[in-house]
Amino acid sequence: MVYPNGPDAKFDMDYYCRQHIPLVQRLCGSALKSAAVEKGSSGPTVGSVPSFLALGHLVFESAESFQASFGPHWNEIAADVPNYTDIQPVIQVSEIMI
Repeated sequence: MVYPNGPDAKFDMDYYCRQHIPLVQRLCGSALKSAAVEKGSSGPTVGSVPSFLALGHLVFESAESFQASFGPHWNEIAADVPNYTDIQPVIQVSEIMI
């Protein structure tokens, strides 16, 4: 999930890392192989505004595994989003190539 930056965007990184990601880990169980969080710190030049405030990486064995474990809990996961941000997260399913 990526969280685009904006002039009035709010994002509570502490809540995201300490509450939201553990919630997702608990709900998805062993299907979730790993999770990582990136905090946007700048754009292409040091000190410039980052395009994204945060990126959340959730690694599953397959897209089907993601859907089977994340999908049934979507409502609970989505209901937690306002606790850490007012940004509409963008979800992208990708394959790790390297």
